[in-house]
Amino acid sequence: MANILIIDDSKTSRKILRNLLEAEGHVIVGEAVNGEDGIAKFKELRPDITTLDITMPVLDGLEALKLIMNEDEKAKVVMVTAAGQKNKMVDALKHGATEYISKPFEPEQIISIISKVADEKN
Repeated sequence: MANILIIDDSKTSRKILRNLLEAEGHVIVGEAVNGEDGIAKFKELRPDITTLDITMPVLDGLEALKLIMNEDEKAKVVMVTAAGQKNKMVDALKHGATEYISKPFEPEQIISIISKVADEKN
């Protein structure tokens, strides 16, 4: 199982991700509410996987992704995006995102994608 950092400005999204991932045996090592805090937590915690919302205040997900990849080019980052943000998702994948999850959340999709990324990490 993986140590996971959740970066999302939505308390509801963080709670859904936490509950689903912990139920699968993953450990949520930290949470952040914006990209700036997320970068600091990433540097401190060095998670196996980071979930990163693409639209956030202070520092958006795409800019945060670039900083994470500069910090650790092998980082496993799963972007979280709302429907209709295809262009941003393509940019995120070009900048090193491993995978993406779409909102509204489908529990099976989250579990499948995180499990796949966790298996790649090992």
